[in-house]
Amino acid sequence: MTNSHNTVLYTGVSNNLARRVYEHKNGLGGSFTKNYNIHKLVYYEVGDNIHSAIATEKQIKGGSRQKKLNLINSMNPEWKDLYDDII
Repeated sequence: MTNSHNTVLYTGVSNNLARRVYEHKNGLGGSFTKNYNIHKLVYYEVGDNIHSAIATEKQIKGGSRQKKLNLINSMNPEWKDLYDDII
């Protein structure tokens, strides 16, 4: 997720993506997302195993900003908000 200017990137994991994005959009997320106005879903992955999801989250979080930008650009080069696509 990112803010309206695409300057701050946030990575998280959830068992209900639509609910979690809704929470972030409505100020119900954590303090980081509130402080930086993180409200736009620009990349996501879907899986069925929580252990692999957490491992992927750690890998993405540990990667460089450029690697994160490459992931987003590979799926969503226009950086549009994907929230409507998942609800």
